[in-house]
Amino acid sequence: MKLTKERIVDAGMATFAETGYHGLSMRQVAERLDVHAGSLYYHVRSKDELLALMADRVCQHAYDAASAALAALPPEATWREEIEVQAAQLRLSLHQHPGGVLLLADSPRTLSTGGLSLMERLLGTLLDAGVPAEHCGIAADTLLSHVTGFVLQEQTEPRAPTVTAETYAALRAQFPLIMEQMPRMGQDEKFHRSIRLLCTAFETLTKDDDSPT
Repeated sequence: MKLTKERIVDAGMATFAETGYHGLSMRQVAERLDVHAGSLYYHVRSKDELLALMADRVCQHAYDAASAALAALPPEATWREEIEVQAAQLRLSLHQHPGGVLLLADSPRTLSTGGLSLMERLLGTLLDAGVPAEHCGIAADTLLSHVTGFVLQEQTEPRAPTVTAETYAALRAQFPLIMEQMPRMGQDEKFHRSIRLLCTAFETLTKDDDSPT
């Protein structure tokens, strides 16, 4: 099969999912493709370029999926719904690409145009919502960091331990706020509620531009 940039990115994604950033090497990618490492450099000049291409793939997938979801929203959809759609599609894309969450976390360093596209659209949504320009950068970065962290926790979270009635009673007595106030819910509901809380925080910035920073 002909060696192409797309095949190299495919192999890079698979290798990255197994080894992480520090374990990834062009030699390993070449071995996965059953080619000589030197042949990769006709298509991809360095490991950093490969990482940028991989980050671009994840981010572009999220961007395109969100574009379709945004187009499907009714005309009366609010900016909060637009934010929720973008966050939900990013989460889904990160799950669909093994290692994608680590690539997104590293995308600013690799100057991923896909990652920048995600940020650019979020900034536009927030500006259109009336969030003051001086706060939009932090708001968009906070949202992307939250999605990244949420998915990372989902993918590394250990299986919940078995809790007996006696253990639960003891924990409730020792940590009443946690046991009583932290709702038991699925990850999907928890994610959507967390995005709505962030949107509520962003909305306060649209109501009082003269408040102290």
